[in-house]
Amino acid sequence: MIYLDNAATTKTAPEVVEAMLPYFTEMYGNPSAIYSLGSAGKKAINEARRTIASALGAKQEEIYFTAGGTEADNWAIKAAAESYGNRGKHIITTKIEHHAVLHTCSYLEKRGFEVTYLDVDNEGIVDLEALKAAIRPDTILISVMFANNEIGTIEPVREIGAIAGERGILFHTDAVQAFGQIPIDVEEMNIDLLSASAHKLNGPKGIGMLYIRSGLKIRSFVHGGAQERNRRAGTENVPGIVGFAAAVRRAVSIMDEKGRKERGLRDYLIGRIEAEIPYCCLNGHREKRLPGNVNFSFRFIEGESLLIMLDMKGVCASSGSACTSGALDPSHVLLAIGLKHEEAHGSLRMTLSEENTKEELDAVVGYLKEIVQKLRDMSPLYEDFMKAQKDGRRPAMGEEAEQGRNLQGDIYSREQ
Repeated sequence: MIYLDNAATTKTAPEVVEAMLPYFTEMYGNPSAIYSLGSAGKKAINEARRTIASALGAKQEEIYFTAGGTEADNWAIKAAAESYGNRGKHIITTKIEHHAVLHTCSYLEKRGFEVTYLDVDNEGIVDLEALKAAIRPDTILISVMFANNEIGTIEPVREIGAIAGERGILFHTDAVQAFGQIPIDVEEMNIDLLSASAHKLNGPKGIGMLYIRSGLKIRSFVHGGAQERNRRAGTENVPGIVGFAAAVRRAVSIMDEKGRKERGLRDYLIGRIEAEIPYCCLNGHREKRLPGNVNFSFRFIEGESLLIMLDMKGVCASSGSACTSGALDPSHVLLAIGLKHEEAHGSLRMTLSEENTKEELDAVVGYLKEIVQKLRDMSPLYEDFMKAQKDGRRPAMGEEAEQGRNLQGDIYSREQ
């Protein structure tokens, strides 16, 4: 098996599993208990909180544990709206956010809030001037993801934080894909709320966290007991929290080396695909992207068929977010960066780890060349396109030509 879907989830690291095991079998007490078996779990939670806070440049008391990134996004946005709704009812986000943010914003729209969904450019970058222009006197929250889960584009978070800070607006960032992959400092970047999840950085599933800047009036999201300093009820997932901290320690210690290796593998894979498979297009920013993210659109094919045939070869990849891979609709992210429906349907996301090798990527390129050609040979659109090429006619390209999109091996100008 060649695993290229690390944006969906990562393999739990052996040292993370080892750190968690005692809290299943030996130190299994409820951390709210007074006796020593429980206090051992409480101590472990506090140590984990310190570890994660340090990785973000935050304070220990600003870290709150959740069941994952989705809960953290929901908590940040809904609680900010509830707590600061008396100041205004306007929220700003982007069209390429994870559905945990988009669906939460939609929920709030039905409850009297107004949401501005910012466009992005064809590489997925938010326009800072458009952001400034969207701000109103009643804007209470800006929520922009740190890095996109599908195309890997890294947003100008520091600049967005500065804009929000200057205007006294809360700034939330979904850092699920970025935390542990690239450096983040919540103080330097003026981030008020930040969501993250352990299983994206070789930690366990079912545990995440929300950073809440000290002084913010963010209310409880889950009601019940007094856990998480009265802000998130429920018995703490001690093994998960310990595993999260172990994953963060590991990620911080290897971040530079891991990032260099993944960027090298990423650029090697991109280079081979662009050189050897015609009529394809890299999605996302070429430089400002996560170290392990590769996302291509292949013309004249369906991404679902490509994924199935890759799976038969033992390759795990995706056509977008794991949360939407079962949907028939094309990726909202790819549509937002200007792809047509048929281009978005022909997309493939491959997300690498430091364990991948060039030999694996060479095999994947070989499989891709074979599968893409096989699928195109069955496509009437491809047949018509090749006939037009042979006859010397310029085939209709639709919007991609009007936008001057450069598809490898088939370049058309805006003047077509």
